[in-house]
Amino acid sequence: METNGLLALGLGLAAIGSGLGLGKAIEGAMTAMGRQPEAIPKIQTAMIIGAAFIEALTIYAFVSVFVLKAG
Repeated sequence: METNGLLALGLGLAAIGSGLGLGKAIEGAMTAMGRQPEAIPKIQTAMIIGAAFIEALTIYAFVSVFVLKAG
C-alpha cells in the first residue's frame, strides 16, 4: 500500500475514533444530566470543553495528513 493510502486510512481511523469517543462522552453527559438536573450547568460546561478537545485531536490528525503528504 502506498503512503497516500496509509495516510488516508489513518485519517479515517482518527475520524471513526473521534466520532465514537464524542458519542460516548455526550451519552455520559446526557445520562448525568438526566440523573441530576440541578447539576446541568456544570456538566454541560465540562461536556462542551471535552467535546472541543476531542474535535481538536481530529483536526490535528487532519492537518498532519497534509503536513506528511507535503513532506
